[in-house]
Amino acid sequence: MGSEDHPKGVDPRRWRSQLKLFLLIVSTNILTLYIFGAGPFDNNKDNWYSSLQLPSSIGGLFDTQSSLLNATHVRLEATESQLSDLRTHLHTSNTLLDTLLSEIARLRDSLPSSHAQDNSNDDDDDPLFGWGELMPEMKVVVAPHKLPLGYSHAFGTDEIVPPIGHACRLFKSELRQYMSYKVGGECPSDDALAQQLMLKGCEPLPRRRCHPKSPSNYVEPHAFPQSMWTTPPDTSIVWDPYRCKSYGCLIDRKNDPTVHPDCKDCFDLAGREKSRWLGSNRGWRGLDYSIDDVLTLKHGTIRIGLDIGGGSGTFGARMRERNVTVVTTSMNFDGPFNSFIASRGLVPLHLTVAHRLPFFQGTLDIVHSMHVLSNWVPEVMLEQVLYDVYRVLRPGGLFWVDHFFCLGPQLNRTYVPMFVRIGFRQLRWTVGRKADKGPHEVYLSAILEKPMF
Repeated sequence: MGSEDHPKGVDPRRWRSQLKLFLLIVSTNILTLYIFGAGPFDNNKDNWYSSLQLPSSIGGLFDTQSSLLNATHVRLEATESQLSDLRTHLHTSNTLLDTLLSEIARLRDSLPSSHAQDNSNDDDDDPLFGWGELMPEMKVVVAPHKLPLGYSHAFGTDEIVPPIGHACRLFKSELRQYMSYKVGGECPSDDALAQQLMLKGCEPLPRRRCHPKSPSNYVEPHAFPQSMWTTPPDTSIVWDPYRCKSYGCLIDRKNDPTVHPDCKDCFDLAGREKSRWLGSNRGWRGLDYSIDDVLTLKHGTIRIGLDIGGGSGTFGARMRERNVTVVTTSMNFDGPFNSFIASRGLVPLHLTVAHRLPFFQGTLDIVHSMHVLSNWVPEVMLEQVLYDVYRVLRPGGLFWVDHFFCLGPQLNRTYVPMFVRIGFRQLRWTVGRKADKGPHEVYLSAILEKPMF
């Protein structure tokens, strides 16, 4: 039928569009009724959806959507179940991790020092960080203390923090034992423990508010200068940590083959100690330099100095006789070296080789060391010590290297370059074979000078 057959004024294309729109509205309403109305009637076999005679294509579409919804619901249920299992496993893992960390902390306190690990991530701004559970005395020692008003400008800080070796926190079990005491009472007899902590790097040790045990029947020391060459009375010290319980025992041990030979007879002031550093007739040809020859190099300007690892203090005594004040560092290895030095009227310092020298830079006229600074000290640490010696010496000050021992090849390969690298100038230099060892070990005696400029 042509266009002329339609009623006048009716556009067939518009009529078709309106019909399509009508059918679309009807279809949309049917879908809406299915989606929102099918749920409550799904279980009713007489519901309106089953009575509708829909085309097969639309019914198939509804069946597909229902299947997708059911599959999605099943997947969601499975995912929720897996998440629940993961939450359970995570909770169990956290519990196990907390238990493991607690056990590691407990074992760390009980392990030997060789198993301790340095906690390099500690917050250095917090003095209490990394110390764990602190005893009351440790809190007093570690915590900063506020200065009175008005001192912050002069000192550049408004608080003062007691110095304690950083390594102390690695040995909490030993430190806890060391800091267990009654405030105001008698300190435990634990000199061996204190020295053990020092050798492990817990230096300086924390201060303690207790009284060291006093000797029984204490006797005043001898008057000076007699005290320098007189064996002190046995009642001058407490002998608890030592194998020998008298100075007579220490003197007799020079015949004991188990004692280290470097200082096995250094408590015998009537023996070899009486002649040390007096060999002026040997000049500079031998390894034994005399004190008088060394002092002559500086024409009386050597007044104060340090003896590193000075044994029983004889070098300091010889210098004292020549109006030179020498402080002696020593450790109490199997003997009361520091007490013995003090009884002679000399100044002892209980320090390890690793400790920074407690002197301001450019203040000492002379530093001496016999045997102690040698190849047994690790190279990097030895270099640190030598730089520290250079630091405390004044310009023109002397470093007396006395019987430094090493293997022959090491001397030119390692130690001579080290002395040169640090900046010392050679005044005297003598190398000789170490008689008590094989032909490959040598001694070095030298007088080195810190340059004037």
